[in-house]
Amino acid sequence: MRQAPIPNIAPLDTGDAELVRRVLARDEAAVRAIMQANNRRLYRLARGILRNDGEAEDVVQEAYVRAFTHLESFRGDSSLSTWLSRITMNEALGRLRRQRPAVELDSLPQGALEAQIIQFPLAADDPEKSMAQREIQHVVEHAIDELPEAFRLVFITRVLEGMNVEETAEILGLKPETVKTRLHRARTMLRDIVEKKIGPVVMEAFPFAGRRCERLTDAVLKRLGY
Repeated sequence: MRQAPIPNIAPLDTGDAELVRRVLARDEAAVRAIMQANNRRLYRLARGILRNDGEAEDVVQEAYVRAFTHLESFRGDSSLSTWLSRITMNEALGRLRRQRPAVELDSLPQGALEAQIIQFPLAADDPEKSMAQREIQHVVEHAIDELPEAFRLVFITRVLEGMNVEETAEILGLKPETVKTRLHRARTMLRDIVEKKIGPVVMEAFPFAGRRCERLTDAVLKRLGY
């Protein structure tokens, strides 16, 4: 299968421009800064497509290697984060199509698919609170994983990552009106009982930090020859 082209986007904001300049000059600290700022978002996006922790992590690593080895092609009017998000989605969709050749971003798979439950770091000093939080998180995860792909990606991008309509539309290649419609339908599918508990809990869903974040960053740096 032919790989999707690297998205090409133009005037950089000052922060992005400086980081890109430093990475092109082989500054390891700049590479780490970019990855640590984007790891969680890219992991959530990849997992939203693949619904598998290990595969999502592999995809994010491949996306970073591809992005950093083609960094000179970054020119656009979108942020570095948006550019990286699009590359990650291209990589994840490519992997999904290899598994299921007919898959497209706009496909709407029917039926509920078994959720991949992620273990969350919870405070041990309040067992009752931890148990209640874990139960809510499991409900949220199941509900998100069972959304049809087109709605799941909009929900993750808009709600979990807090991107605005325009940025979500750009990343997913949709019209803003379509983003709004799909988000509304996604929320309806999650049912009222889940919607009421989404607030602060959902922001902790699909975490990617600590040792996992460091492991991914170190693996990418090694592949890039740092």
